[in-house]
Amino acid sequence: MTGSKKKVLLICLFIFGVLLLCTGCARRQKADESLDKILESKRFVMGFDAKFPPWGYINEETGEAEGFDIDLAREVCRRMGVELVPQPINWRTKEEELSHSKVDCIWNGMSVDDKRVERMTLTAPYMKNDLVFVVRNDSDIRSMEQMKGLKVGVQGGATSQTELERLEIFGSIIEFVEDDNITIMSKIATGELDAALTDSVFAYYYVSNQKENNFLILPQKIKEEDLAIGFRRGDYALRDRVQQILDEMRADGTMARYSTKWFGTDITIK
Repeated sequence: MTGSKKKVLLICLFIFGVLLLCTGCARRQKADESLDKILESKRFVMGFDAKFPPWGYINEETGEAEGFDIDLAREVCRRMGVELVPQPINWRTKEEELSHSKVDCIWNGMSVDDKRVERMTLTAPYMKNDLVFVVRNDSDIRSMEQMKGLKVGVQGGATSQTELERLEIFGSIIEFVEDDNITIMSKIATGELDAALTDSVFAYYYVSNQKENNFLILPQKIKEEDLAIGFRRGDYALRDRVQQILDEMRADGTMARYSTKWFGTDITIK
């Protein structure tokens, strides 16, 4: 083969490679119709834990979904021109709810961990949270180390469960119970459980809204976590649009206003 023919062949191969690359990019972009589907249907289904105030919960008197994340999502949907559909889910099976398209996102004080980074397309963190232990106010327990031989509750499928299983005390705990956060707190109040490992924001909100002072939140912080919104893996267009609106809400003070409404001050990530 002459030098000129080799040159022509190399140029052809290069052009062919570029065309394949462009075609692949176009297919990926075309395949991501996540935002278009929401805008066409005019409905945005938000998966949330209905027993996790102040992030999201069902008001027993009105039957309506309420909470900080509910307010954020409603405003995001208003700016997108679509209807928010809050959908209560089982937190243990949230990834399946998302992957099977039963919901469009998981938005409910969700902590970021390695597994969720792999399985979901996440927004940037919008708030931080700590994991803390809660005990009865009349308990002698004042530190994590005193929980050996006790019964501890965690929310099933939450990062608190994963973290509890990593702690050195886990092997010495008599039993750990998986349930929703409100049920776990009720079991601490009745003495069925000795302690709970849960989110600090939930713990302080729940305890401060109780008529009787039955609980004590231990000062020891087990782990600091970032909170983000989870979309289906590959739903970048929808994630990016929601992220854009959240950034706008942060800049115009809307996010700070909702935070002050639910937490008394702005605790969102600036």
